[in-house]
Amino acid sequence: MSNQRAGKSHKAALGDGSQDMKLKLFFKDCANILTDNGQEDAAFYFDQIVEHIMAGKSLPSDKREIARVLGC
Repeated sequence: MSNQRAGKSHKAALGDGSQDMKLKLFFKDCANILTDNGQEDAAFYFDQIVEHIMAGKSLPSDKREIARVLGC
């Protein structure tokens, strides 16, 4: 029998960037599909998001910042 109390445990945060990589690949695929379907203007905005993520920045929630990311 031990006098040591049980340690607290919690889920680790996604610090490895795997979620960012999934988002980047998703938006890049969206841009490619739109380009393949002749919608280059729409693909441009998805590419802007990919560039933002690749710069190590998180996706904003503020409408002004979103517009800036999209180049509007």
